Amino acid sequence: MAILVTGGAGYIGSHTCIELLNADYEVVIVDNFSNSNPIALQRVQQITGKTIKVYEIDLLNELELERVFQENSIEAVIHFAGLKAVGESVVNPLLYFEKNLISTISLCTVMQKYNVKNIVFSSSATVYGLPETLPITEDFPLEVRNPYGRTKRMIEEMLHDVYISDSSWSISILRYFNPIGAHESGLIGEDSIGIPNNLMPYITKVAIGELKELNVFGNTYETSDGTGVRDYIHVCDLANGHVAALKKTIEMNEVGIFNLGTGRGYSVLEVLRAFESATSLTVPYKVCDPRPGDVAIYYADATRAFKELGWKAKKSLEEMCKDAWRWQLNNPNGYLKRKKQSTSSK
Repeated sequence: MAILVTGGAGYIGSHTCIELLNADYEVVIVDNFSNSNPIALQRVQQITGKTIKVYEIDLLNELELERVFQENSIEAVIHFAGLKAVGESVVNPLLYFEKNLISTISLCTVMQKYNVKNIVFSSSATVYGLPETLPITEDFPLEVRNPYGRTKRMIEEMLHDVYISDSSWSISILRYFNPIGAHESGLIGEDSIGIPNNLMPYITKVAIGELKELNVFGNTYETSDGTGVRDYIHVCDLANGHVAALKKTIEMNEVGIFNLGTGRGYSVLEVLRAFESATSLTVPYKVCDPRPGDVAIYYADATRAFKELGWKAKKSLEEMCKDAWRWQLNNPNGYLKRKKQSTSSK
């Protein structure tokens, strides 16, 4: 039996494929490579010494997707595929509803037709909106503020309705916070194009000389140093969280929602100083105006994931920094022959 990974060539998807292969799962990947690179999958096989089956298919193409289910004995699906740039979703909401929501409907339709009813869905902490209390638990009220977050929430609600209609489905919804770092081999990592939206690739691009300085958005928040605090988690810990959720999903028949985070926050300047300490580099920065909608502090309560999945984040901030820098240093231009696109696969 195989595990189908949609968007498996993306940043989180490729790292999860490594952990699946290391756990002796057979892996089948569907990716349209619109915002990822097949080189990542070559390197996944290089790291693990195992082969994966890859289909270059868009999830909206149900006929082609059916071929995947016809040619493989699929036991479960880990669903990463989708677009994730908040700003772009505001500019082009219809694209996000098509590529995130409608494509998931296509996937679930085919899954149901072929009686594959185990799915792990890659959601986001974006669904929580502005926190009223901290840390954020899975029972926190949901409040989305952009089309990207809205697609995630709508997919979560759709999956709940699917389960209500047919309790033989088994569904895990993973809400995670701020993945950073890279595989310790330095062969795969976050391949950001242009000015990154996320902190760590921004830091590494400045450190390697591609960008002049880091923009720190706001330093007057009510935090220890005035800069925003977020829950940064190593991408390999996150990948292992997906494997733990997969095992639970295959065993149960219910809907489970789990935060995947470290349970503590680091400020922008804390991450910057940790990177400088881990690499013996100096990263120039300037303070800019806060971004609209940003909150001061945002971090997870991951107790449920520990209790029900037996999972917890293990890697330190220093490891996150070292691994991110190793990836950047070994791949100053990211993956070769990459396609230029403003969004990135998970």
